[in-house]
Amino acid sequence: MHTIKPAASQSSNLIKSLALALLAALILGATAYQALSSGNDIALALSVFATRFLGIFVEAAPFLLLGSLTSGLIESFVRSDDILRWMPRNKLGAALGGTLLGLVFPVCECGVVPVARRLFSKGLPLSMGVAFLLAAPFMNPIVFASTWIAFGPGTVFFGRIVITVLVAVTVGTVIGSFAKSKDALKEEPLASHDHEHDHSHGATTRDKLLHALQIAGDEFFEMGRFLILGSALAALMQTLVPQQSLLALGTGAVLSVVFMQILAFILSVCSTVDSFLALAFVNTFTTGSIISFLSFGPMVDIKSTLMFTGVFRRKIVFYLVLLPFVMNLLAGVVINVALGN
Repeated sequence: MHTIKPAASQSSNLIKSLALALLAALILGATAYQALSSGNDIALALSVFATRFLGIFVEAAPFLLLGSLTSGLIESFVRSDDILRWMPRNKLGAALGGTLLGLVFPVCECGVVPVARRLFSKGLPLSMGVAFLLAAPFMNPIVFASTWIAFGPGTVFFGRIVITVLVAVTVGTVIGSFAKSKDALKEEPLASHDHEHDHSHGATTRDKLLHALQIAGDEFFEMGRFLILGSALAALMQTLVPQQSLLALGTGAVLSVVFMQILAFILSVCSTVDSFLALAFVNTFTTGSIISFLSFGPMVDIKSTLMFTGVFRRKIVFYLVLLPFVMNLLAGVVINVALGN
């Protein structure tokens, strides 16, 4: 059974909800102000914003639900001892294992956050969890297939694999080496070791399934707030910033990569379909910028960044955004130079 949350936790959740509501109001106000200042119809601008918001949210919500269900099943059926028994002992090996963990949990950037949070509560090492967070949105059979269909077995497909693995392993190892889990992670609000003990001894399969659904519901609504806000911010950026203006910036070996990574962050497209979006830029942008778009976007975008804040402390979130951005940028530029783009 669930433990009752303390008053301080309830108060914190209320403050977060009010802050999110206030930010949502500011987003709508900014959309209306932009329409007025540019001489456009407010109703049309709000309609465009709403369409884009729903497009992003509806695309991501099923994967968040899948991740939440997986999180509930992990809480009910996986014990901490099971994870500790199989995980590598050194940080580099743990990061490499986390990179390949996406093959076991095929979730996108929305679904991976609740799964990682649950695994952290089970004792998953920080290096392994960070690598899993960054790599899993691409390192799963569904995204492999979509990338293969869009680009075939060529430079983009294999470049995406190599860069994703290198960045995830490096960032996981670095953060795992310089930070401790107790300092990097926020206090887990939904599970505890006592909670695990209650449901791992003497409980029937039916009881465990019901408990898993209860956990999944809590997880979905907990992380759903960040998904809604992230979708709204992404839709706002798409509404306020004309893509034609952005496209004019996408030239050169370095600038094209920077632009495509910023575009990936703003668009917040799910990793299962981002290959087909990137395909539209093939004849306009460099190969390195296309690969960086496909490798950086699933790791970090607006909605996943906000969801990170529900798991990690602010300093770790900052490095989870900065390090992948810099490493993907360098990789994209190297590819452009090597190919003469």
